[in-house]
Amino acid sequence: MTISRHTVAGERSASTSTPTTSSTSQLTRHINMPQAVALYIGAVVGSGILITPGITARMAGPSALIAWGCMALLILPLALSMGLLSARYPNAGGVSHFVSLAFGPRIGALIGWFFLMSVPIGAPVAALTGAGYLTAALGWSEPIRILIAAALLLISLSINWVGFQLAGKIQVIVVGAIIVVLGVAIIVALPDMRVANFTPFMPHGWFPVGQSAAMLFWCFIGWEAVSHLSEEFENPQKAAVRGVIIAASIVGLLYLLTAIVTIGTQSYLSGADASLAHLIGSRLGWWGAILSGLTAACICTATCIAYIGAASRVAFALSRNGYAARRFSHLSPRFRTPIVGISFLALCFVIILSLYSTGLLKLELLLQLPNSSFILTYLAGCAAGIRLLWKEQLGRWISSISFLFTLIVFPFTGWAILYPLTITIIFWLFTRKGAKRHSKSTP
Repeated sequence: MTISRHTVAGERSASTSTPTTSSTSQLTRHINMPQAVALYIGAVVGSGILITPGITARMAGPSALIAWGCMALLILPLALSMGLLSARYPNAGGVSHFVSLAFGPRIGALIGWFFLMSVPIGAPVAALTGAGYLTAALGWSEPIRILIAAALLLISLSINWVGFQLAGKIQVIVVGAIIVVLGVAIIVALPDMRVANFTPFMPHGWFPVGQSAAMLFWCFIGWEAVSHLSEEFENPQKAAVRGVIIAASIVGLLYLLTAIVTIGTQSYLSGADASLAHLIGSRLGWWGAILSGLTAACICTATCIAYIGAASRVAFALSRNGYAARRFSHLSPRFRTPIVGISFLALCFVIILSLYSTGLLKLELLLQLPNSSFILTYLAGCAAGIRLLWKEQLGRWISSISFLFTLIVFPFTGWAILYPLTITIIFWLFTRKGAKRHSKSTP
């Protein structure tokens, strides 16, 4: 299917950017359907499943299940909007590419910068969360937590360095193990569930249910990350659409069942931020604590693998179109992976973990900073979906629903909007400098 049928103007504007690499600098197509499903699940099922079932249960009581049920249904429009766009316009730029086609390359490049500069903070947060769960289960200290987080990031970087021919297979194994362990945790918790634990169903009224739904939004995003890997899908039309439907169904079911057993066993009363550990440990004892800690580490590693892969591809695509430093377009001669982008992320991770270890940056602050730029990425991607998929009824409706829902959540980002504003200023300075350099070199 040609894209000129959807937006000729978008194509023309996107084609005006001058590529900085030769046509031989291409990524390899080797991500099959199971690997695509695993990447989607790994990107979405992150640290949220470790803490949010307990937190929302404390906020709203059993009525938190209403929020979980609504989000499990709303996950499909969010996922499908990204899946349909990835199927029709597979490109390493992902959401940035979709926005370029719909609204012009400059706006698309800015959205790419939003995503690229969010991962250097978001990935360390995920790694620290997984490492924190493991060290809490084993009774280890904070310095050990930082070392484990660094190790998780190093593993994720190394896997991306060698490429998704290997990384995709590893992701399938990791995600498969996560599903099995979570399934076991749910099954072993069933004997401890009591009907009485679901009453009173709404002890605090409707408002906490709404608060829970807003919080849960962050548990169901991640579909935009895999769109940046669509250029490496063996069959983008099949993997992006079918893969995202399969992944969304699995993710929604996992989250909902985990929330049900968390409330049914009242494991959240032992500590909302460690409800999963209590859920597993209540039946398996000390081994259960170790298992929950290792599961948390695997969950967060899977997230880091997906987001590092996505961000390095964004850097590659931006460079290829002249909106990032030329060196980011350099690929490994052996693995055909964007090794400069991966190296840039590694440097950022070292800086973030170093600042965190000194106490200058708190985890609460790191959690808030990338939220607003991620949601702006989603807003722009959904807006692009409305325009690019307008002639298709399904695409038009799911993109519109996703856009409106994301727009409602956006005000909750608060002061964190300063982070994408800073990125915008840096982007403007970079492109202005590049324009001046280009005008001087033009005779």
